[in-house]
Amino acid sequence: MKGNNNIPLFLVVLSLIYSIPTQAQKQKDDDNFTPYDLLTSYYDNDFKPFKKGNWYVGLSFSLEDKQRLNTQGLFQKVLDGNNLDYNILFKGGYYSGNYGMVGLDFNYYQSKFVGMVFQDPDTLQSNSITRGFNFRPNLRSSIPLTANERFSFFYAVGLSFGVENTNVRTIKFEDQMSKQFATVYNLGIGLSPGITFFAMENFAFEVQLDVLGYNVTIQEAKKNGEELSRDVRHNVNFSIDILTLKLGLAYYFGSGTKRGIKTN
Repeated sequence: MKGNNNIPLFLVVLSLIYSIPTQAQKQKDDDNFTPYDLLTSYYDNDFKPFKKGNWYVGLSFSLEDKQRLNTQGLFQKVLDGNNLDYNILFKGGYYSGNYGMVGLDFNYYQSKFVGMVFQDPDTLQSNSITRGFNFRPNLRSSIPLTANERFSFFYAVGLSFGVENTNVRTIKFEDQMSKQFATVYNLGIGLSPGITFFAMENFAFEVQLDVLGYNVTIQEAKKNGEELSRDVRHNVNFSIDILTLKLGLAYYFGSGTKRGIKTN
């Protein structure tokens, strides 16, 4: 009877002895994987960034501080001046269906110049600043180019509305000051294709380019408090311009993947 009581204890000890080398071997196998293996495995386990119900946020930012010396422009020559420009673009969206997103972009930018310019026949001290913002609701569709959806193509169709204000002050002979103020209203619709590449888990790099669009621009200008002009323009653009290239970082919420590497 006493020997029978030792049988369960013997089985427990035997199972522990067997599990120790098994766990050690599993840990050894995991240690053999490189960081690249661990990173790429993230996209092989049910990675679905474009499925219905996911959220998307994106950001791009640019900053330029440029010193200009004896630079010839279209209407004036910059003798000595400094340009400080920045541009911030926020993006957000919700996948209302698989591979289809409803989004909203918000863009804010500023361009500032301070320096001496030559406008034949006068040399002027010039200060100018331009600030503007733009809203762009859009519909976006993604097309995976790889089986794990890590690399994909997308195109977005959006309707945009924006306002831009420019204030220019020039001084001649230290006592003659001229002030010019302009407001520009922009309304347009456009097509923008792009590419998405997931670099680390749900973080992705995005490249987007404006190729087709229709825009209506209304500009109202005043000089020294008096109305100077009102200009309305309609533009249809179809071009591949590298100056419209947008580079940004995005994050996809709810992609839902499991960590680890599948082993046999």
